[in-house]
Amino acid sequence: MQDVFSYMANEEKEIAAAISSELGIQLGDVFSKEEIIDRLALKLAGVAEKGAETFFQLMYRLDIPEKRLNRAMYDEDAIHEIAEMVYNRQLQKARSREFYKKNKPKDEELGW
Repeated sequence: MQDVFSYMANEEKEIAAAISSELGIQLGDVFSKEEIIDRLALKLAGVAEKGAETFFQLMYRLDIPEKRLNRAMYDEDAIHEIAEMVYNRQLQKARSREFYKKNKPKDEELGW
């Protein structure tokens, strides 16, 4: 059971590091999902204030699906929901990297 909690903590740290580097958010020792999403929402609100084009370019770069983003824009707490989408996308990327790291081909010629 300790391994599960250790894996979850490492995953949160990886997501925090990815968000910090991609968005320039200083998270320090903040590694809980809720705290990361709250800080992310503040950052995204600031980006949105700079203009729609800048905001949508960032969403494209972060690989947020346009249809989901458009649906979220009509919600009462849109920026928080979008922040959660960004968090979840980073989580998918972290899990994908971990999966492929563990399942690397044994034959080096098959690897990229």
